[in-house]
Amino acid sequence: MTVSMTDLTAQYRVLKPEIDEAIQRVLTTGTFILGNEVKSFEQAVAEYTGTSQAVGVASGTDALLLALLACGIGEGDEVITTPFSFVATSESIARTGATPVFVDIEPNTLNIDCQALASAITPRTKGIVPVHLYGQPCDMTTIMSLAKVNNLRVVEDCAQAQGATWNGQQVGSFGDCGCFSFFPSKMVGAYGDGGMVTTNRADIAERVRALRNHGATSKYHHDTRGFNSRLDALQASILKVKLQHLPDWIERRRAIAAQYREAFDSIQGVHTLSERPNAGHVFNYYTIRIDGAAARRDSLAAHLKNCRVASAVYYPRPLHIQGVFASLGHTVNDFPHAALASQQVLSLPLYPEMTTEQVHQVIESVSSFKGFKYIGE
Repeated sequence: MTVSMTDLTAQYRVLKPEIDEAIQRVLTTGTFILGNEVKSFEQAVAEYTGTSQAVGVASGTDALLLALLACGIGEGDEVITTPFSFVATSESIARTGATPVFVDIEPNTLNIDCQALASAITPRTKGIVPVHLYGQPCDMTTIMSLAKVNNLRVVEDCAQAQGATWNGQQVGSFGDCGCFSFFPSKMVGAYGDGGMVTTNRADIAERVRALRNHGATSKYHHDTRGFNSRLDALQASILKVKLQHLPDWIERRRAIAAQYREAFDSIQGVHTLSERPNAGHVFNYYTIRIDGAAARRDSLAAHLKNCRVASAVYYPRPLHIQGVFASLGHTVNDFPHAALASQQVLSLPLYPEMTTEQVHQVIESVSSFKGFKYIGE
């Protein structure tokens, strides 16, 4: 059988009665942009994350951009973030007119290194964008302490981490804002695109609502330059159905991840990422590191493809050496942990609807890669 990175059709088959009913409800009302469906979903997300406000927008990228703007980030500011993330993180910082300031990552979790973060703060630093990579929260205790001492805004990138917790508290509820993506492959995925900004600050929520709707504070009254970034009602109705299933999906993801860890920890040359004891990891992606250079990792990926098992590299080229940020003048070794991770990481299939047979196929396919040895051999 073929094992894909995710299987959205399998998920739909399980949820079909609920999804179809939600879609039909929207079609019957005739309200397709914002409206009660979006408000209801916003309330559900706020309740789930433990925040007072949630504002639906058109994508996770827009969530980041609008959150940063609502926090007052702009021209001349510096915002510290990780070079090991999807480009939307730093791209959104740059689109405000601010400068993304990269710092290296922890080699065992691949999340932002808080010690390096502390050293990078300057008088021009206005904010921090921590990325909860692959579904594991960053050290929000340290990050929020640094932010408080230095009067910095914190915008959490929760695109891969909906449902994750730090010391029992939901991500997206620590900083000034939390930003979520509903891209189809995320923890809660739309049948299209969508995003959400969570916050405990009513003033920020009000700014994001205006920014998402052409800067309007009321109909045809535009007090600032804004965007067309409204979450549509069909997506909100679908997402609300899925949000109700998120706790069960997280439990299943963790069970599969535990099977992977047990299997791969016995293979020399394969390294599973560390899980902090106070971090509630949700495993949006299950990522391993392969000893050596990219060629060995890529050979494993080719082997898996021959075994009809999908894999992906998140991310093959760190942001500090992407052409879009060439003006920052970085070299590849400025952030050596990020550079090495980009040569070694490989993400494997993991989704709640995976069967026992599919999980075993992934494990057996990785284990059969020529050249791997087992600990104790």
